[in-house]
Amino acid sequence: MYNDVIMAGFGGQGIMVIGNLLAYAAIIEDKNVTFLPSYGVEMRGGTANCSVVIDERDIGSPIVGRPMSLIVMNRPSLIKFEPRMKAGGVIILNQTLIPPEVSERDDIDLVPLDLNAIAEASTGNVRLANMVALGAYVEKSGVVAVDSVSAALKDALNPKYHKMIPANQKAIEAGAAAARG
Repeated sequence: MYNDVIMAGFGGQGIMVIGNLLAYAAIIEDKNVTFLPSYGVEMRGGTANCSVVIDERDIGSPIVGRPMSLIVMNRPSLIKFEPRMKAGGVIILNQTLIPPEVSERDDIDLVPLDLNAIAEASTGNVRLANMVALGAYVEKSGVVAVDSVSAALKDALNPKYHKMIPANQKAIEAGAAAARG
């Protein structure tokens, strides 16, 4: 099953981490995957986005022009990528920073979540809002199993952050639960 997603936000929000993590989860499930990062001029505070394409068949290109899904962590990213999205797709929207009414589409599945509050409540760490977003996306899209994402943490995270794996797993699970409603 072909699936693609663009993840976007400010540098420092962990966009590349969750893109890479999703790619590793696809590898665990023996799927073909591409991960294409894109950074703005600055690392922290600048723009950051990545695209991930997952399929059972060979993937022709890592470039996603009209995404099926979006994970949007800030308003400029919503403004940039929402118009390009395919009808019927899913947007995981960081309601902490973006009011849902900013979305101009009525032909998509908009999932507004207060990612910071969910991260704080589930782990005590708002910096794990990116993991909450990824958990919600995986739950809504079904592209990989939530368990595969949790299992991929040891490969996707720098070993110096392995002590954070249990908190990351809690955040992913909390995001999946929030997406289930």
